[in-house]
Amino acid sequence: MTRCHRQLGYVLDMGLVVLLLHGCASTGQPTQQSPSTSSSQSVPSDASSPALKSVPRPSNIGVVDLQRVLLDTEAGKRARDVLSNFMKNRQAVVELEEKELKRMEEDLVKQASVLSANGRKDREDLLRRRVAEFQQRANEMNREVQEKQKEVLEGFRERAERVVSKVAQQLGLLVVMEKGKGGPTVYSDAALDISTKVIEEFNKEKNGS
Repeated sequence: MTRCHRQLGYVLDMGLVVLLLHGCASTGQPTQQSPSTSSSQSVPSDASSPALKSVPRPSNIGVVDLQRVLLDTEAGKRARDVLSNFMKNRQAVVELEEKELKRMEEDLVKQASVLSANGRKDREDLLRRRVAEFQQRANEMNREVQEKQKEVLEGFRERAERVVSKVAQQLGLLVVMEKGKGGPTVYSDAALDISTKVIEEFNKEKNGS
């Protein structure tokens, strides 16, 4: 009999404030020299073109790894514990009913030879009804787990957004983007990462307030 267990994945799709930065560089095209132009009038070299000079790294942009914030904060640990306990309670009920169905199935096999045709049919019908009821309850419990996961993680996300905003203001940042697997940031310099500061600020809060 297939186990109707569902494992929780603590992967956040936090999606804070994602801003796409569009840089616009306006460079003029050098005027083409006519054949009669004196050789003393030289065209500026590429090396001196402002558009090709190295762009300074912005100091008002930060990135944060919210998966790490979930894993490394006390509030994140509490959120994961709530989800884990909720899932374990539902799983315990599923396992208990599974064992009962297994016992009924084994009893039916053992007594098949001594049961009448009608008696065996009645037992088989009863087992089928119980299996159908079990599958329905297992599906309901899976939905409950998903709803609980959404509730807990959305609550954590709201708090994370508030703490990130607080840290961003302290550091004078204008934009904070999410990093990590599935986030919009493909690459960022380590100097832009404010995850450690967010974690420290998060852990300063008393009782998650």
